[in-house]
Amino acid sequence: QVQLVESGGGLVQPGGSLRLSCAASGSIFRIITMGWYRQVPGKQRELVAIIGSGGVTRYADSVKGRFTISRDNAQNSVSLQMNSLQPEDTAVYYCRWDVQAAITQGISVDWGQGTQVTVSS
Repeated sequence: QVQLVESGGGLVQPGGSLRLSCAASGSIFRIITMGWYRQVPGKQRELVAIIGSGGVTRYADSVKGRFTISRDNAQNSVSLQMNSLQPEDTAVYYCRWDVQAAITQGISVDWGQGTQVTVSS
């Protein structure tokens, strides 16, 4: 099983920036996708951004042009650069990886523990 640990959350003023990182440990044979999701109390967890093995990215409409996802396969990490943050971006952010731990295993979905991002003046 892959363990994911997020970092970089915190409190920022509207218009500010934060960079989230997610590092993995454990056995990884192949990474299928890396993604960031967010959740606010009482709502479903929603996709923020995702990046595939070939580097293809997809973003939620609400963050396009403001957020950038990037991956470092050598370091087994993924980052989310968040610019022009707004109060509505306040949420717990989770990283999610779809990975194959070994050639003999299927694809598993692994989540981090989440990191709080609060945008407030």
